[in-house]
Formats: sequence, C-alpha cells, structure tokens
Amino acid sequence: MLPRISALGLDIGKKRIGVAGCDGTGLIATGLTTIERQTFTLDVAQFQKLVQERHAQILVVGMPYTMSGELGFQAKQVQKLASKLAQVLNLPVEYVDERLTSVEAEQLIHLEKKTTHFIDKGLIDRKAAAIILQRWLDLRRSSNYLQTLDAPLT
Repeated sequence: MLPRISALGLDIGKKRIGVAGCDGTGLIATGLTTIERQTFTLDVAQFQKLVQERHAQILVVGMPYTMSGELGFQAKQVQKLASKLAQVLNLPVEYVDERLTSVEAEQLIHLEKKTTHFIDKGLIDRKAAAIILQRWLDLRRSSNYLQTLDAPLT
C-alpha cells in the first residue's frame, strides 16, 4: 500500500501555468487552476496558497523534451523556473515527459464537449497538468507494485 500523497502537477508555459492536484490516495489527478504568469513573486504567492490549502508534498513538472528526447531551450527554461519554485516552496520536484500532453488535453476536451469551437487555453493547460500528474501517479503506483513483487516472501 502506498502512503498518502498530495502532489501538484504543473504544465509550465510562457504565459500560463496549468495546475493539477490529486486525491490523497494518489489514484486520480484533476485540473485545479491556471495561473496567468505575472512576476515570479506574484506567481509564488499563488503557489504558496495552493501548497498550504492542499498540503502539497511534491511538485510534478512536465518536461517539454524535443521530439528526439533532448532538452531544448524551452525545457531548460522550465527546469530553471521549476527549481526556483521548488526552492522557494521548500518542496522536492520531479519531472515527467510532457510531449504531446497539450494535444492530448485538447482532444479530450473536444471529446467531452463534442465541439470543435474555440477552447479556453487555460482549460487546456489545466487538463495537460492533470495528464502530467496522472502519468507520474501511474508510474509511482506501478513501480511500487513491481517493488512489492520483488520483495522477499515472509
């Protein structure tokens, strides 16, 4: 059995940061909010509030690798901001490959709304953050399951 977890998933962009959270069981990630980026200080204030409200223990950040799997300019910018946030919030940070999460998020929204009209970018960011966090939760659960299988029988 995995210990309870409170994680915040982040989809960091130039203009917005999609934020997702999970239930304490670590089973389901849901989009929480979208932070319109302003200054680092103002952004941090919003994160501090979220961390306190949700008793967050870790930041899970989407890493925008290039399609060839390398760290490009955008990925380095995300790393820089994420490590500053983690330091100020006094939380550990883990990274998850976020390639195509925004595309996946947009497709899910189209399926849910059954429309091809304009979609709020903030909604896409929140949904992408939830996909990022869900990937991390699933990986966490599966690696714990594999560790349980490797444990000696008593």
